[in-house]
Amino acid sequence: MFLVMLCILAAITQNGYGQGPVKKPTLTILPSDNWCAARYFMTTYDNQGTEVKIPDYLTAFQQDSELPMVIANVGALLTDFGYSVKDAEQELKAITARAQEDNVTTSTTSRSYLSESPLDVLKRRVKADILLQIWWKVNKEAVGHSVSFTIEAFDTYTSKRIATYSGTSAASEEIIPRLLANTIRDNITTFDKQLTSWYNRMETNGREIVLTVRCWDNWDKNLETEFDDKELTDWIDEWMASNTVNGQYNLTDGTENFAQFEQVMIPLCDANGKALDARAFAVQLQRYLKKEPFLITAKVMIRGLGEAILVLGEK
Repeated sequence: MFLVMLCILAAITQNGYGQGPVKKPTLTILPSDNWCAARYFMTTYDNQGTEVKIPDYLTAFQQDSELPMVIANVGALLTDFGYSVKDAEQELKAITARAQEDNVTTSTTSRSYLSESPLDVLKRRVKADILLQIWWKVNKEAVGHSVSFTIEAFDTYTSKRIATYSGTSAASEEIIPRLLANTIRDNITTFDKQLTSWYNRMETNGREIVLTVRCWDNWDKNLETEFDDKELTDWIDEWMASNTVNGQYNLTDGTENFAQFEQVMIPLCDANGKALDARAFAVQLQRYLKKEPFLITAKVMIRGLGEAILVLGEK
């Protein structure tokens, strides 16, 4: 009888009853661009001489009476589903404070490919897997009101849309944030499955980034320079094959002065269990090129979480 009970217990465990909770991605939640534009929460920043309009999230949090409650209620709902939700409002305040010192909300005099938008800065600092953008509109009804809404999920590393859900609540006299949260709760199962499926695929196939290798114009070498009878581009190509997930990447363009690697699939974490992003991956290549036979000094620069630029020749 004891052996029978052990077998039954083992079967239950294998079928999932003894497993821990399914790992979920980390999220941060912001209002959509359309929501901000409709309520005039927009600002401009100078992107290398071109004025670009972007949402003014911090002003929206400070001045809109519904937004903080909506974000809090939706965040609590997603936390109940097992997601880790990072507070965008608090990070926005920290970024704004630092902007007085380092001017992060406008582009600098650096080359255009080195610039970051304020949203890029936010995504890099919050470092969530997914950015949720929420839009809603209040509809007047014969009795009370209803709320139409759309939630879109984007991969913070690639800005690719990975899930979308929209709907309209039943007429009610509840306050808007609570009505919206209740409606989302009643219909979130499919959206949750989309996010979980995307994250599971990413754990298996890796996280997608872009890596560009360039050369300073005063460097006396280039990517065609040979080390041990092999061009530098080929050495880097071999390193990429060994350090990406299943060797998945594309060398989409290149000359003697630059190489563009796209659809680069990197592990979610490094050997020490630390989350890996484009900068951390580029630093690994930087350290590789600093050793024999190359002895190359290089500078790592980033654009958001998902794109890194390694410039060879000096820092």
